[in-house]
Amino acid sequence: MTSLELGIIGNGTIAGLINASAGLTWLCLPRLDGEPVFNTLVGGSGEFSVRLAGQTSARQRYVRNTAVIETELEADDGSAVLITDFAPRFMDKGRMFRPASTVRLIKPLRGMPRLSVTLAAACNKGSAAMPSRRGVSHVSFIDETAGFRITTDAPLSYVMDGRDFVLDHEIAFVLGPDESLSDAVGSMAKDWYERTCAHWQDWSRRLATPPEWQEAVIRAAITLKLCVYEETGGIVAALTTSIPEHAGSERNWDYRFCWLRDAYFTVTALNRLSAVGTLEGYMAFLRNTVALTKGGHIQPVFGIALETDLTETIAGNLPGYRGMGPVRFGNQAAEHIQHDVYGHVILGASQAFFDDRLQSKAGRLEFEHFEVVGERAYAVYNTPDAGIWEYRGRADIHTSSAIMCWAACDRLARIANTLDLEDRHAYWSVRADEIRETVLREAWNEARQAFTGAFGGEALDASVLLMAEIGFIAPDDPRFVATVERVDEELRDGYHVYRYRVADDFGKPKTAFTACTFWHIDALARIGRLDDARAMFEDVLAHRTKLGILSEDIDTATGELWGNFPQTYSMVGIINAASRLSLSWDAVV
Repeated sequence: MTSLELGIIGNGTIAGLINASAGLTWLCLPRLDGEPVFNTLVGGSGEFSVRLAGQTSARQRYVRNTAVIETELEADDGSAVLITDFAPRFMDKGRMFRPASTVRLIKPLRGMPRLSVTLAAACNKGSAAMPSRRGVSHVSFIDETAGFRITTDAPLSYVMDGRDFVLDHEIAFVLGPDESLSDAVGSMAKDWYERTCAHWQDWSRRLATPPEWQEAVIRAAITLKLCVYEETGGIVAALTTSIPEHAGSERNWDYRFCWLRDAYFTVTALNRLSAVGTLEGYMAFLRNTVALTKGGHIQPVFGIALETDLTETIAGNLPGYRGMGPVRFGNQAAEHIQHDVYGHVILGASQAFFDDRLQSKAGRLEFEHFEVVGERAYAVYNTPDAGIWEYRGRADIHTSSAIMCWAACDRLARIANTLDLEDRHAYWSVRADEIRETVLREAWNEARQAFTGAFGGEALDASVLLMAEIGFIAPDDPRFVATVERVDEELRDGYHVYRYRVADDFGKPKTAFTACTFWHIDALARIGRLDDARAMFEDVLAHRTKLGILSEDIDTATGELWGNFPQTYSMVGIINAASRLSLSWDAVV
């Protein structure tokens, strides 16, 4: 069961969410973290929807291997329409064309369908309707930062009044900047459609997918690509704000920002499929991050253009997803101390030093640039922080943070080795060894027979499963095997895994965190429990939306999806699990 039946369109500049009846329920302008001009997802009044008179059914699909959504609506009289939604993205005149635009095509399929269009935009975080001005074949919505124009060859009087009209030919809507189009809206929309489909299909064709679960992997890869803001290389954790982690929880967060942790996992997953272009853009983002912080504290999350002030506010005029507020804009996590960030910076950059496919392979200059991050990791690895789960009310020396500080030093040692910098290789190796010895001593709880979430602690935390994935410990080490077994016993519920089971600032978690389930799948596979890992993976895949997408959390009792959408952590898990568990191509062809 899932009520988050949403599809995603986007192009690396903007992204929109389409519900099962083709309502554009969420769209931020002029970029991924901008003003939600269409915001019915969180109870707002901004919407761009199509209603077919007498509608009895709706079927939805992606055009194969693209980010183009087709929705077929059928009425009780047998009439039907096909609605196609996408954001234009293709090469044009030697550059990637990805404007802050979306396109909607509506085509009659059968009979004489009668439909109406509702078009209203919101502004000021949902507190006001965006003023509009009608033209001959367009309507402009006026706002200093998020203003836009919709140009159409539909009967505009009917559209503006929301009245029914008979659809006897294909019509088009192009949403974009408030300026005239260079061609007729219908012909431009069709041309953009063909070129956008061709672009995505060519991009998908180049992915190095495993032979099993290919459809799931390709959809995950496209979804991750839609979370990249290509102008800067920043990657959002999700495209939404304030979808709660479970009903009435008030665990409602704004995820439209670049967590360096989440971005590392996204880049690594796409690298695994040979989609290394995202790494090149993200390297630029990381270089700017390090330059901005000058070897000092790095906040765990930035705006997608490296904004540092993400002050958290509540939009009092928005009731929230299914009436479950609050709706938050901004994120207090930007103010947190989270030491794992240093490891994620180095991990996110490390492949650029080894991969000859890149146009600009990193070298000694970049290595020296990133060494200051390693120095910071070494200085703080055994000091308290808010941890990977961003506790707001307490601090501990978290195991996950310490192992990521180890990763920073370890990867710097590896990079120094490949650059033939023997003295720096020795320097960083000594520091990595010191951190590793400390973690093995302080995080292991003999009585619990597990690595715990904090030094000297008792509570289990699924984040310690990352130890084997990042190479901190051998997967056949008895201590790691025992930890996986404890997670199985205490954090696993059926085929799903919780982050932890102790109370935090908002009480005990009531939904499983899907990324943790994927970490557990990886750990099971590494210790040889392949059948268990495959069973868990198949179960998670069965919980995806009909379009193949996952959010952040799953209610283990009902199977319902909760949390922000799409969650990059979760989509990364699909790619990683399929890559680890799949048969080889040699075995199937």
